[in-house]
Amino acid sequence: MSRRKDRERFLQLKQLNPEYKGFRGGEAGGVGADTPLETVTCSKCGRRRNVAVGIALEQGESYICLSCREEQGEIVPADEAPEP
Repeated sequence: MSRRKDRERFLQLKQLNPEYKGFRGGEAGGVGADTPLETVTCSKCGRRRNVAVGIALEQGESYICLSCREEQGEIVPADEAPEP
């Protein structure tokens, strides 16, 4: 989609629901816009990922990206997680 169409779709959804924060949900999860990032290479797949500086310093060369952890079964998707 073009940027113009994306913007038009966002405005339509915003008109229907004034509290709509966008596809990514505003501040819901992930790193904030002001969090400093550092590039780290995943030790399993070799892809380069931008992660928070604290995580990069903590895990260093042993960093495993989210995609690889999901494949290993370490991270359970929210819809498959057991109820508390």
